[in-house]
Amino acid sequence: VCPEAMCQFVKYTKNKDYSWMQFVNVFGLYWGVFFFSAFAEIVLAGVFSQWYWTFNKKTDLPDCSLGTAMWNATVFHLGTIAFGSLLIAIVRMIRTVLEYIERKTKRFNNDLTRCLIWCCKCCLWCLEKFMRFVNRNAYIMCAVKNTNFCKSAKEAFSLLMRNLVRVVVLDSVVDFLLFLGKLVIVLLTGVASYMTFSGQIPEIKDDIPTLNYFFTPIVFIVIGSYFIASSFFGVYAMAVDTLFLCFLEDLERNDGSMEKPYYMSKSLKKILGKMEKTVNESRYRSP
Repeated sequence: VCPEAMCQFVKYTKNKDYSWMQFVNVFGLYWGVFFFSAFAEIVLAGVFSQWYWTFNKKTDLPDCSLGTAMWNATVFHLGTIAFGSLLIAIVRMIRTVLEYIERKTKRFNNDLTRCLIWCCKCCLWCLEKFMRFVNRNAYIMCAVKNTNFCKSAKEAFSLLMRNLVRVVVLDSVVDFLLFLGKLVIVLLTGVASYMTFSGQIPEIKDDIPTLNYFFTPIVFIVIGSYFIASSFFGVYAMAVDTLFLCFLEDLERNDGSMEKPYYMSKSLKKILGKMEKTVNESRYRSP
């Protein structure tokens, strides 16, 4: 070993593979996020569909529906989840690359290029929304029939297209009710936070510290309550979609006779009976 040897920095050379490694990491992040989201959807679909397709719902329901649904999703449906999440990840990655290209070409100030990029972004956004819709219903049909992704997506899409008016009516009503629920929760949380930090509740007024700008925590609480409410209402939205698709499948499998009775509950019959009146009225009004 030479004691007089020393290291000296010469220059920094950028690795040519660095940018490609970043794209790989981003794609892996997208795929992982969408994979776990799809896993949660198919587990919820399994729980709700298992409840629906149990004829005697008071005595024949299994003890651990959630555990059974997680077992089925892990053992039998991981390929379906991986393939469906891969499709969404590919579309999202293309959108990310397009945004990267847009930032690189922004300095050229080309109106034609900017118009083409915006058109592509709009088309990809619509494609991602459509693929999410297809994937969601494919997971539900997969949980009901235990079929693969392509067959489940085909059957679910065909079933929804045969009942398009019902789908439009139900989506409109459910979206409005879920939005109204989120709005009520956010407003109640904001009002409660304002009354608490402004000292308008005498019982806890002495326990609340004095703040110079008490609107700052109120804003964070309202934003947090919106995200929490959205997470919880997402479960309700998945329940509605699953039960509705099971209801359409039930109508095609059975006719309500003694040999082929409906699996839907009495309360669901009443709710969907009212919706059926709305569907018939809309068909009657349409030219």
